[in-house]
Amino acid sequence: MTVRRTAINPWPWSLAMGFNQAELVTGATRTLHLAGQTAMDADGTPQHAGDMAAQISMALDNLEEVLGQAGMALADIVRLNIYTTNVDMFLEHYSVLAERLAAVGVSPPGTLLGVVRLAFPELLVELEATAQD
Repeated sequence: MTVRRTAINPWPWSLAMGFNQAELVTGATRTLHLAGQTAMDADGTPQHAGDMAAQISMALDNLEEVLGQAGMALADIVRLNIYTTNVDMFLEHYSVLAERLAAVGVSPPGTLLGVVRLAFPELLVELEATAQD
């Protein structure tokens, strides 16, 4: 069965920001619920303290690694929640995330949340996803 994704956008403003209000996914056979991914190396050590762009990029790399272990890719993400300790700084570097997602043709719905702190004080951003294929 072929997976079909239908964007649901009653208001067009979110498209300019790179996300759909919702996506109807039909024909999916597997769903992967990913834990939040951050800028942590393979030993669990936080990386790139104070560098939002580098942390977004590494969190995406880690997200891709987990997806790959399940035989999936960024293109399979159907929901992406973003947690950050600094919303303004995240928005300044949003293009790091938006460009990677646009390159694989996805605009997953999700939520951007400002939080007081993440698991380690050096971490600025965490990406939590759901993927289907």
